[in-house]
Amino acid sequence: MTYDDLRKGRISIPGQIYFITTVTTDRRPVFLCFQTARLVILEMRRIETEKLLTSLAWVLMPDHLHWLFTLNDTQPLSQAMKIFKARSALKVNHSLGETGSVWQRAYYDHAMRAEEDVKSVARYMIANPLRAGLVENIGDYPLWDAVWL
Repeated sequence: MTYDDLRKGRISIPGQIYFITTVTTDRRPVFLCFQTARLVILEMRRIETEKLLTSLAWVLMPDHLHWLFTLNDTQPLSQAMKIFKARSALKVNHSLGETGSVWQRAYYDHAMRAEEDVKSVARYMIANPLRAGLVENIGDYPLWDAVWL
């Protein structure tokens, strides 16, 4: 499957809740380093401050990000993701003294349907570190947040 195949049928609807998964290049565990992970989180907060989207929940794993958000009407989904990935990659590369891609070009997006329970999706997403065996208690994993706290 190519990047263009993933983009076919993708629509961008302001006010829509999206569940996004984006993965690091070669599934490299870049975010095992807490300081590097914090750079990504700061960029997530920056695009929220700039009103591109409104975060509902997220979890940053060593090699990928799950993010649940409402898309605002300032940029289409593809542009919001492009901005986030470019900015966070610049910060991560600068911090690590590297160049090149941090994120895979494509990402998975799912527009939440009215019948889907957003909080259940958020709980499932945030439990990812438990299922991966990174921690025994989600409170011990520092790289997640949800608006329902």
